[in-house]
Amino acid sequence: MRAAALMAVPALMALAGCGGAVSGDPASGGLSVSPGLVTIDTNCTGCNATSSSGGAVEQFTATQPDVIWSVSGGDAKSGAGTITANGQYTPPSYLTADRVQVTVTAALASNPNTKASAVLTVTPGFLQPLTPENAALGAGGQLTITGYVAEAGGTDGINYTVSSTATGSGGGQGTVVADPCVRSASAFTYCTATYTAPAAVSSTGAAYVVATIGSSSSRTATEVLLNQQGVTSSPMSHQTQQAAAPVLLGTSGGNDNDYDTQGNQIVDCCGGTLGSLIQNASGTQYLLSNNHVLAESDQAKEGDTIIQPGLIDDNCTPYIDGGAVTPVGTLTAWLPLSSSSTNADAAIAQVNPGAVNASGSILEMGAKQNGKLLAAPPGTSSTGGKGENAALNMTVAKSGRTTGLTCGSVSVLDLDVQVQYYRNCAETKPYLTKNYTNQVGIVGNQFSDAGDSGALVVDQSDAEPVGLFFAGGVDASGVSEGVANPVSDVLSELDTQVSGGPFTFVGGPDHAVSCLNYGNAAVTAAAESVLTGAETQRTEQAVMQAQKLVNPSAGILGVAMGKSSDHIGEGAVIVYVDQNRNVQAPATVDGVRTVVIPTTANAVALGAAPLTPFAAGAAPALPAAALRHAIALQQQIAGSLMQQNPAFFGVGVGQSYDDPSQAALVIYVDREQIPAALPATIDGLRTRYVIMNRLHVTRAYATGLQSRSRCMIQTAKPTDESDPLRSNKLSQPVRLKVH
Repeated sequence: MRAAALMAVPALMALAGCGGAVSGDPASGGLSVSPGLVTIDTNCTGCNATSSSGGAVEQFTATQPDVIWSVSGGDAKSGAGTITANGQYTPPSYLTADRVQVTVTAALASNPNTKASAVLTVTPGFLQPLTPENAALGAGGQLTITGYVAEAGGTDGINYTVSSTATGSGGGQGTVVADPCVRSASAFTYCTATYTAPAAVSSTGAAYVVATIGSSSSRTATEVLLNQQGVTSSPMSHQTQQAAAPVLLGTSGGNDNDYDTQGNQIVDCCGGTLGSLIQNASGTQYLLSNNHVLAESDQAKEGDTIIQPGLIDDNCTPYIDGGAVTPVGTLTAWLPLSSSSTNADAAIAQVNPGAVNASGSILEMGAKQNGKLLAAPPGTSSTGGKGENAALNMTVAKSGRTTGLTCGSVSVLDLDVQVQYYRNCAETKPYLTKNYTNQVGIVGNQFSDAGDSGALVVDQSDAEPVGLFFAGGVDASGVSEGVANPVSDVLSELDTQVSGGPFTFVGGPDHAVSCLNYGNAAVTAAAESVLTGAETQRTEQAVMQAQKLVNPSAGILGVAMGKSSDHIGEGAVIVYVDQNRNVQAPATVDGVRTVVIPTTANAVALGAAPLTPFAAGAAPALPAAALRHAIALQQQIAGSLMQQNPAFFGVGVGQSYDDPSQAALVIYVDREQIPAALPATIDGLRTRYVIMNRLHVTRAYATGLQSRSRCMIQTAKPTDESDPLRSNKLSQPVRLKVH
């Protein structure tokens, strides 16, 4: 993903609706507004409904058609917020008080004197996720965590607690001590806390530092990977300006012109990751990242200055305006997104002499030393710098601007996917939706986030390049879903479309990467899901039908009621099969999915058989013949599936989570328009559904995309130093551009 877009007056923010009643005046001729009373948090994390662009909103309705909506009151500085012609309200992006009231009014178009109103109480919420969002610590390690509140001044503060879950339920390992919040009339309130890992770590696992504000439903968390190896890692080192040249890769960077303006104000800016180095046959070195990071989604000019860090990490202050950034390269070429002949999101910039580490070293890709992960080049010795092909279930690593070094696994191959692009950082000017084929899907908790766009994805076992990360999001289970261009496509297209090739990756001897793997909650989320009453009844009836399948002599040992991991929220019939035999169980029984679990007759008889196929550990390797058959089917039907059902924005091939011996069509479904029926099989092949927001060059979240700024506004030329909204050098809200 491209990195956050720092915005002066944020357009995206989340709301926490607390309900309310219909409001109207007896003299209003029957006109009333609903909800009548509601409390809203500015910029809260995952609190309410979201607009089509990802921002959270509150929808008001009137009992009569053809009304004119207006808002009044609100904050002395930031105003009352805005409301559309159809009654969709967006609050101001920040406050200068702990609580303000806004009046929403509907007036009849035919008689503007006939009015009805509703009253909103607006309170500050989180302005951005905690910094850092993820980190790793060994026993006794410490981490400073910072949270920002969408308030300048005031008295609101952040409450920090340690938990075993991101939602704050259940106690967690370690302790957290909060410092007094820092408040200013010209910058957003921020509150830091120090987390200390337990003195002993018995096994690698996660602890969460959860932040809340008062009684608000807004909450956000940092996931800390506690590990027995004593590794300390934080993404913050990837976001700051590197102290001295030559800079390392896997760090924040972008185009010095990647910002939007209104008048003389810079209202937002973007950035991403300077992922790796490539070189041509003559040895000339180039930075490799995404088109949307270096070339602004086709909007840039050849010769533009490429900087480290990106503007999002320097208060949206360009180098040419005195920003504290380092010019590291010159934009040379890019694969045009607008061209139907390109199948990768890539751009290159010729390196400025001495500006970038010539060995291609990437932050934290190397060995551990005194608890720290050293920088190291990618592995290139076994492929001559051409990289490897991805394989299903391959463990991969990436080092990116936002989440640092993280590892996940290849979960989808041969992925056809649609990705949305915009002309500006604020994503108010659509550019195009590009269809990609043969992409690589990657899954893993905290694997990626906005700002990681451009990171090099490598095989964990040898650090050989596998993919160029360019898009992603979080599915409805809270698991990161990423998409990468295969490096073979990236290099071959650069070779054919850019002069000076052939290109190869700059690197060194193959070596293993010390993976920071935050896990994969996809299967556990299914186990924790709650089935509806109707779904429970449907599944129970199927279990009764499935009793007829039980035949120990044929290898089917028993059946039970369970839950599907291929489609979370669906029930499933668990079919226990003899683990010593090759038993083919049906994919469905009476229209209900089956979960196939190899076990023993004794375990079934004692009630000790597992409830998921993954209880015993990693999934078995998928038979090559099954994978080939699934890919052949995908190539025949993927395009027609997405054309026939607009909710489908991606179709690839992976492994069934319900029956790991079988391949599955992996289908990405727009969570805003989930079809009433999602078939359990297509042309005899199992299906696995990933429910999430559509992929675009800002991260796609299952929950609302909140504004991500820590300060208020950036003016190109200060005009009134007494007004915090006009003074120079104040940051803007940060939003995330394509991963």
